[in-house]
Amino acid sequence: MKKKSRLSVLMAYAGKHRILTIMSWVLAGISALMALVPYIYIWLMIREVLSVNGDFSQAVHIESYGWTAMIFAVGAFLIYVCGLMCSHLSAFRIATNLRIAMMRHIAKLPLGFAESFGTGKLRKIVSESSSATETYLAHQLPDTVTAYLTPLGLVALLLIFDWRLGLLSLIPVVLSFVIMMVFMTGPTLKKSMEKYQNALADMSNEAVEYIRGIPVVKTFGQTVFSFRRFKASIDRYNEWTTKYTNSMRLPMMFLTTIINSVFAVLIAAAIVITAGEAATPEFLLNLLFYIIITPVITVVMTKIMFSSENNMVVDDALKRIDSVMDMQPLSEGSAPVTPKDHSVELRNVSYSYDGNKKALDGISMKIGSGELCAFVGPSGGGKTTLANIISRFFDADSGEVLIGGVNVKDYPKKQLMETVSFVFQNSRLIKGTILDNLRMAKPDATENEIMRALEAAQCSDIIEKLPDGINTVIGTGGIYLSGGEQQRVAIARVILRNAPVVILDEATAFADPDNEVRVQKAFTELLKDRTVIMIAHRLSTVINADRIFVLKDGRIAETGSGAELSRSGGIFSKMWQDYRKSVEWKIGKESAR
Repeated sequence: MKKKSRLSVLMAYAGKHRILTIMSWVLAGISALMALVPYIYIWLMIREVLSVNGDFSQAVHIESYGWTAMIFAVGAFLIYVCGLMCSHLSAFRIATNLRIAMMRHIAKLPLGFAESFGTGKLRKIVSESSSATETYLAHQLPDTVTAYLTPLGLVALLLIFDWRLGLLSLIPVVLSFVIMMVFMTGPTLKKSMEKYQNALADMSNEAVEYIRGIPVVKTFGQTVFSFRRFKASIDRYNEWTTKYTNSMRLPMMFLTTIINSVFAVLIAAAIVITAGEAATPEFLLNLLFYIIITPVITVVMTKIMFSSENNMVVDDALKRIDSVMDMQPLSEGSAPVTPKDHSVELRNVSYSYDGNKKALDGISMKIGSGELCAFVGPSGGGKTTLANIISRFFDADSGEVLIGGVNVKDYPKKQLMETVSFVFQNSRLIKGTILDNLRMAKPDATENEIMRALEAAQCSDIIEKLPDGINTVIGTGGIYLSGGEQQRVAIARVILRNAPVVILDEATAFADPDNEVRVQKAFTELLKDRTVIMIAHRLSTVINADRIFVLKDGRIAETGSGAELSRSGGIFSKMWQDYRKSVEWKIGKESAR
């Protein structure tokens, strides 16, 4: 299948604004040709000055030539501005439609897509890659039309008046083209642009992840260690840009020298052509004209050079956009399903993030409807991965996940989201009011329903201290809530949704003691008549669970009640003993001297 050109891909998002893009090219072309007309009148003015032999009273046409030249110059400028207005209107619409299309597609992708892809990298593609297409359409395309039409008009002008000087003027053009094609464009530059964008994306992604992890960094005092990956990405970017800049130094120096020295070639040629004899007025006229007009060549070559580079930037941007748009949404059922209950069952489930090491290996379990169970175990054992598989953040590589006896793949997406709710250790709220945040769970909820959910989630103290109650804006430009307070609002959102299956992933990890007490009270309301899966490192929060699954290396190592496992002498028993010791540990007083 033939690959679509970058322009045809972008025009697919133009809609009714396609005509504006075409108009911008036409106007840019007219402007380019009109901009050359003043040079003809300059030639006529020089000819008249030379023909009167110092008697300027006879130069009666200079004023009219000058006004005509100015009219064409101003007209060319105004037409070019009109062309840019058309191109900008179209470019803004295309960039907007492109972002909308990407966000709609991302919304259909698995819930775990953003984390696995990299949130910083994803943000850069949605924001900056679409902006690159905007620059290409708004500026580069009209300038490209100008850059390629202007040389055609220039060649005609250069060869009409004196073909010898015209050909000599083209020599630097040919040499600069050779330098650009060999050293500054082609596959080498395309590969370099891809590496450059990769380095930028990597640095952006690491920056976002580092900033998000600052609370953990401060808590555990890992400042130098935690900065290592971010610094490494900065070093890689610095190393690449320095190396690339050095490689372009000589070609750029020669290119700049050549395209700015056309006048020197003409003067040298004039000396050779006249062979020491006095130059004729006609030859002198043409020489002066060529020296005046050849700086246009410099401008045109510069535009062509940047046009070639920008084309590769846009190609790379479209490639990155395609990397998102080519991701396939998870399959889903087309019709609502009827689960028999709210049990959760996994049958021989396996999953790997990299295709090599298994994060989950042959997991089979059944959690009864209304049962409270917990996943515990060493870090990296697969607890969060297992919870993500159940809530279908992504699909297992093999095996089945059933809720109420129905495979999660057969659930329509909306129904699955209404069946399973989750609270993470770092729940995020959107910039908006408390009311807006809770209505994400149930858009048609009344204020009374929302107030009841907030009260059940122990949020009454939060609402009371806010200046506008549930209508208070939180986030940038508004009020900021602590981590524990945000967690309680997130729990209120889950209570309002009233999903029968709830997953709690370290939901009290970053709460202070006061907030933790309130969060635990909120859990009492949340856990009523629901199937609940809790992930916790703080074993006291899950010791009374109906069943506890101990995961290690992607497998279920032990299962049973807290009382059974604490007496078994296995992994949980050791974890429980270590936890009890840590709780009882106190700083001893220094003995008196």
